[in-house]
This record gives sequence, structure tokens and C-alpha cells, in this order.
Amino acid sequence: MRPEEGSVSDKATAASPSFEQTISELETIVNEMEQGDLPLHEALKKFERGIELSRLSQKALVEAEQKVRILTEQNGEAALQDFAADNED
Repeated sequence: MRPEEGSVSDKATAASPSFEQTISELETIVNEMEQGDLPLHEALKKFERGIELSRLSQKALVEAEQKVRILTEQNGEAALQDFAADNED
């Protein structure tokens, strides 16, 4: 295996891209795979990368949710806030 073709765990330990970059790359992969003209080995590589990106995105969302819960906690209880209330016309 060439060094640039490290395992998924090797890639995960590298500097993680931003959430937006991850979603953008995932969208690109989905579009490429939906076209259906990739050779099987290339489609499998794209699928593997897509799964990795999906997991990274999910982890980022869970971490963001935990931060929001901590920041909105009042007196030991979570204070639920209506997120869209200020934007209604």
C-alpha cells in the first residue's frame, strides 16, 4: 500500500476538514456516483470515502449539539429555546 493510501483510521487522525468542506465533498461524491459511469473499483473507493465523510459529519453535529446544550443550560436544567422565533414575520 502506498503511503498516500492510508487506512480510514490513518485519515481520521489527520487534520479534519471543516464541516462545510466535509459536506461539500460528500455532495460531490454523491453526484459522481449517481451518474453511474464510474468503474466498480472507483465507485467502491468513492463509497468508502463517502461513509468516512458521513461519520465525520455526524460526529461534528453531535459535538455541536452537546456544546449548544451546555451553553443553554441554566441552573442545572436545559432551557429549551425556540430557535426560529426571532426570524418569523
